[in-house]
Amino acid sequence: MAKQPPPRAGKPPPRKVAARKPASPKSAPAGKATAGKATAGKATAASKPAKPAVKLTPGKAPPGKKKLGGATRGLTVMLRSGRGRTTASQEWLKRQLNDPYVAAAQAQGWRSRAAFKLIEMDDRFQLIKPGMRVLDLGAAPGGWSQVVRKRGAGKVVALDLLPVDPIHGVTMLEGDFNDPDMPARLEAALGGKADLVLSDMAPNTTGHNATDHLRIIALAELALEFAVKVLAPGGGFVAKVFQGGSEKEMLAPMKLLFASVRHAKPPASRKESSELYVVAMGFRGAG
Repeated sequence: MAKQPPPRAGKPPPRKVAARKPASPKSAPAGKATAGKATAGKATAASKPAKPAVKLTPGKAPPGKKKLGGATRGLTVMLRSGRGRTTASQEWLKRQLNDPYVAAAQAQGWRSRAAFKLIEMDDRFQLIKPGMRVLDLGAAPGGWSQVVRKRGAGKVVALDLLPVDPIHGVTMLEGDFNDPDMPARLEAALGGKADLVLSDMAPNTTGHNATDHLRIIALAELALEFAVKVLAPGGGFVAKVFQGGSEKEMLAPMKLLFASVRHAKPPASRKESSELYVVAMGFRGAG
């Protein structure tokens, strides 16, 4: 067997180096993904979808958000273009898109955000009793009639100048409550005197605050005169008014007709609006 030549002077013989085993990856702390490539058949933590920090339940507000009528305030919706719209319609549309009560009404099946105003007043004053007869003046689009029916009223009659889409369990009438034969028609539809008369009516606004205030007060007074004709003893009356001073003059005769008369501004009523409601309970009779 041939001998290998001795190594040359000045150069040490090569050393054999043992191959090192790859270090096992350290487990990543909870909530952090490990670095590196995925092994065959397994995905790394980085490829897994992150779990939400808070579980959101429909109808419930996440931490730090205020629940408003079943909806929460989210990100502000901005309109991309106002082309073809007036400034007033632009502002109205922007307000509607960012109104949590509008979103809640759509989600819960109410015909208008105004449904929450009646819900909040009923929660406060216990207006609606099971089996009672209720008259809804100026009912379109029908949100208040929906609430009254759902909260247990026995007979509900809705009246409006405009046609209103049918609501299960509600009798719809089209006409003017100022017509001479209307009290008799409504009593016949109700099957007797009303236990509660509701009026969310408002005249078309002019933009002049003093004029608009006087017009809605006049409408509320007409609704009150009508309610006196159709209410049963012990009944209630709710009507929309605007702040402006004249609404106080309306309270004097009402206090003679009802055991209690109060003003209310439900949370669903917009803060910038001068809208108020007068709530009268315990009708003493026309006398």
